[in-house]
Amino acid sequence: MSEGKKIEVECAGEEWCVLTATANMMSKKWHPVIIHRLLDSGALGFNELKEEVGGISSKVLSESLEDLEEKNIVNRKVISKKPFRVKYSLTETGNELESTVNEMIKWGEKNLKQA
Repeated sequence: MSEGKKIEVECAGEEWCVLTATANMMSKKWHPVIIHRLLDSGALGFNELKEEVGGISSKVLSESLEDLEEKNIVNRKVISKKPFRVKYSLTETGNELESTVNEMIKWGEKNLKQA
């Protein structure tokens, strides 16, 4: 999917679709954290991102990155083949989530209580 392409959704045409589809993408456990870390740190290698996220397995991080790449939120760039290294960064569409992520953090700080 190239820059500027919209994410395909199954509920297209329904009034509630845009809100629900966005919430579904952001409600996946690690997606907002990955996006937040890439917003804060810029491009990161896989192991750097895993360390930044903390508590995520390599398998789940890999699956989450693939999903976010498919949705044109994250860009994967091969830096070298020997040794194999990649860098992950946010696409233009991913960077547009900055205000959403920041508002989620503000709301949580105001309204959520630590157990």
